[in-house]
Amino acid sequence: MKTKNNRFDVVIIGAGVIGCAIARELSKYKVNVAVLEKEDDVGWGISCRNSGVVHAGFNNKPGTLMAQFCVEGNKSFAELCSQLDVPYKKIGKLVVAKKKEEIKGLQKLKQQGDTNGVDNLQIIDLNEVKRLEPNIEGIAALYSPETAITSPYLLTIALAENALDKGVSFFLNTEVKSIIRLNNSHFRIKTNKREFTSSYVINSTGIYSDYIARMVGINKYRIYPCRGEYHILDKNVSWLINHLVYPVPQAGVGGLGIHLTPTIDGNILVGPSNEYIKSKDNLSVTSSVMKVLSSEAREFLPLISPGYIIRSYSGLRAKQAPSSEGGFWDFVIEESGIVNNFINLIGIESPGLTAAQPIAKRVVEIINKKERLDFDPSFNPFRKGILRFEEQNEETKKTLIKQEPDYGEIVCRCEKVTKKEILEAVNNPLGARSLISIKYRTRAMMGRCQGGYCQNRIMEILRESFKLSPQEITLKGNNSYLLTGYRSNEVSKSCQKEKLLSLEEELLV
Repeated sequence: MKTKNNRFDVVIIGAGVIGCAIARELSKYKVNVAVLEKEDDVGWGISCRNSGVVHAGFNNKPGTLMAQFCVEGNKSFAELCSQLDVPYKKIGKLVVAKKKEEIKGLQKLKQQGDTNGVDNLQIIDLNEVKRLEPNIEGIAALYSPETAITSPYLLTIALAENALDKGVSFFLNTEVKSIIRLNNSHFRIKTNKREFTSSYVINSTGIYSDYIARMVGINKYRIYPCRGEYHILDKNVSWLINHLVYPVPQAGVGGLGIHLTPTIDGNILVGPSNEYIKSKDNLSVTSSVMKVLSSEAREFLPLISPGYIIRSYSGLRAKQAPSSEGGFWDFVIEESGIVNNFINLIGIESPGLTAAQPIAKRVVEIINKKERLDFDPSFNPFRKGILRFEEQNEETKKTLIKQEPDYGEIVCRCEKVTKKEILEAVNNPLGARSLISIKYRTRAMMGRCQGGYCQNRIMEILRESFKLSPQEITLKGNNSYLLTGYRSNEVSKSCQKEKLLSLEEELLV
């Protein structure tokens, strides 16, 4: 079948890490695919607000899809990141027991991990804990050397760009309003912008997956939003820990407890908390939870100080288990039994990032069994990301500046992001140009000053290089405008001079 106007073989709703992984997997075949995303860029939901952990698979109940896909995903993750030019680092995890009765929990986790096929798990004593993590308080730990970290937003972007390069169509700022069954195997999808028709619909909308399912009469699912809040620590204190540090999980809670996570960029995350909330878009941070995060983190790491915190944020989990039960229900990845060719992905919470590639393969298997898809031999699994100037050696830096002078201009001092990197981010294949899109692609505005120095300069680059008026520049698309006009440099200098004269007069008085 050939695409005509807005007609596709497969429409994926939701451009999080799972939706983009499915798009990439489908791009290996001769299939016309579209991805619909209500936000201004890919990965802005659950996908960009997790810890970026590549889990080993010992936390998941044996025999579940969660366990199976987590282990599979972990073992193939390094290759995936290598293909997509996404940072990946295997640093290992310690699940730390603070008291004797928690050691049984470590033994249970190890047994569970062994059953799931996790490699190299071992329980270590106090001396070994201190050797690996001198600043951590605990009497024993489960050590998982196979646990790794990555950048969740860069991975999502990379998956999308690789899929786009192979012909997948992405429609950003496109919110699905209704889905109508035209016949037994075709759908009309109405959005805020246009209509689409397709043979298959894949519901990969995370926390809104129950809402999308109800559009076609599937009412058996319910997703409960569960908010997790985080602190971000300054890179200057990255020396505090070497591994991921987790508590022993407690029964009946919605997460894995407040833990310490080194990020791929050198910060440390403290969190997340665990709070069932009513709204599916409430990303608030609260002073009461922030205090709890700091307090519980200091039980493991007494050296943590409030002065190390540069920002706090929150993310949401798409939980099937209600608050009265807590814990984890298994992933739902299946074609609907009542709506032909409608594939649901329900309750894809942690370890969804780790399991993204195996989940995508399972979805393609469901379609392939019915359609016998033709493999496209021209598929190229490789994609090149934006070069990080600061990570190059001095000789390479000199060469780059000679070739492209914009590498010689630092725009973001905290993260040492150059003008060239900003320009490449703005020229991204997906066409996203908001400040948040630039932030996720370059790390500009992610340092200690949180954009205090570089944000205005980035806006000036958008104005000068891309002819965007100040009124067109948004924080995150969708009418999130920052300015109402532009004041020229001459006017600005004049105003500054007037202020100085006024200040001198006040001093004289």
